[in-house]
Amino acid sequence: MKLWSGRFSKSTDSFVDEFNASLPVDKHLYKHDIRGSIAHARMLAKQGIIAEKEAAQIVDGLEAILREIEDGVFVFDIADEDIHMSVEMALIEKIGSVGGKLHTGRSRNDQVALDTRMFLKDAIVEVNAEIAALQTELTEVAKREIAAVMPGYTHLQRAQPVLFSHHMMAYFWMLRRDFTRFKACFKHADVMPLGSAALAGTTYPIDMDFIADELGFKRVSNNSLDAVSDRDFIIEFHAASAMLMMHLSRFAEELIIWSSAEFSFIELDDAYTTGSSIMPQKKNADVAELIRGKTGRAYGNLMQLLTTMKGLPLAYNKDMQEDKEGMLDSIATVKNSLIGMKGMISTMMIHSEVMRQAAEGGFTNATELADYLAAKGVPFRDAHHITGVLVKKAIEEGCWLVDFSIEEFQEQSLLIEDDVYDVLNIDNAVKRRNVRGGTAPERVREQIEKAEKLLEKEERWLDERK
Repeated sequence: MKLWSGRFSKSTDSFVDEFNASLPVDKHLYKHDIRGSIAHARMLAKQGIIAEKEAAQIVDGLEAILREIEDGVFVFDIADEDIHMSVEMALIEKIGSVGGKLHTGRSRNDQVALDTRMFLKDAIVEVNAEIAALQTELTEVAKREIAAVMPGYTHLQRAQPVLFSHHMMAYFWMLRRDFTRFKACFKHADVMPLGSAALAGTTYPIDMDFIADELGFKRVSNNSLDAVSDRDFIIEFHAASAMLMMHLSRFAEELIIWSSAEFSFIELDDAYTTGSSIMPQKKNADVAELIRGKTGRAYGNLMQLLTTMKGLPLAYNKDMQEDKEGMLDSIATVKNSLIGMKGMISTMMIHSEVMRQAAEGGFTNATELADYLAAKGVPFRDAHHITGVLVKKAIEEGCWLVDFSIEEFQEQSLLIEDDVYDVLNIDNAVKRRNVRGGTAPERVREQIEKAEKLLEKEERWLDERK
């Protein structure tokens, strides 16, 4: 018999039991559901709504159910609909009718909002821990490879020489913003809704602040309708996940390109690659490709919940049962993608000489020549044209700018002198980009030092919430 069956004269169809049930999904929230119920029972006793002895029985029963679930002996019945009913039915079976007092002063509407917020808060801490671990790995690689020069690209064409460490730190800062976005998600999820009941609050003299303290919430919800009817905190998590996955996907794409024979900038470790069933020579960047591919899942989960919520009147509607499957999927997707990315970065072999050769070719130092002329008073557009003419001549003759004699340079501008060869040196080109955030070695070291201080702050935030 269902706990809500009193008003009904016939049983639900077996199809409806299956179609209506969220238990296969929300059973993952069992730990948070039981924690919330224990806090609620203690509050009911504190407020004199139920007896202390009854609360103790309820708490003992809930703790026994928790052990059974974690030991794998608890039997979930689809007829119970959801994790809340499943636990409550088991509690009544275990301790008798006193178990039915647990639901006093609450509804499944505020209960599921509570469970989901608790679950998501824990998940955000886990995701941010993986972000911080990847950030740490990036700073370690940047320090280790501080002297490696590579071509920077625009339009996937060689543009200007940069430090490989500078490129790695670019992803550190993207991940830093991702970390702060998830921190904001945590803050917005950190609101205790229990006591809002179905939509209008409850007539019982409950103590919401007590429950918030018991469960580690910073704030209590301000409006009962809002508390049970919105899922913007999950949508915000999906949006942050989508941006994180976009960053990881871009990084994955570069690892795929760099590890190809055409580039050979890096070699991915055997532990993070796979082979071909037909071509013995193949070493495929499958982990990177999967990260790139799984980005679509995060995008899809964001659009799914936005679409689900967009036309719902207040307060709770059954449509909102569709909020958790995508959330669970996004949590798993981002965590696994971060772990995979960290593994690839920590084990990849970096071919710095190949990178350097690529940076020395492709006319990545052409801008240096244009800037050199501009510094001597030539209008930049004229300097740009002169350099373009010299690049065209070099292409036609199959050489690089540094291969020209001083006489050949001076055919285009008498302002070019012997010091031009120092200017065209790629190491010097990198060192001259000595603005804040630039690719000069001392500026990259500044980035790394700043990053390490930020990582210490991130670790403190994580430690406070673990």
